Amino acid sequence: MADTYRIRVKGHLDDRWSDWLGGLAIHLQEDGTTVLVGPVVDQAALHGVIIRIRDLGLPLLSVRRVAGPHSNTKQG
Repeated sequence: MADTYRIRVKGHLDDRWSDWLGGLAIHLQEDGTTVLVGPVVDQAALHGVIIRIRDLGLPLLSVRRVAGPHSNTKQG
């Protein structure tokens, strides 16, 4: 079962990048950042997403696991 991650990057991404970034939902923020949210199956997949963010030249601001397969509540 996949963990849910919340990844924040500097800059705005178009929705068209969602599939390339593992199907993560793209949420544009008013402060000029983008938040990517969704399930990531394992650490290898997470590293793949981070590498793709690097390849786009976007500064990575944060990576947080917000829910795991064994948790009943989401962490803020």
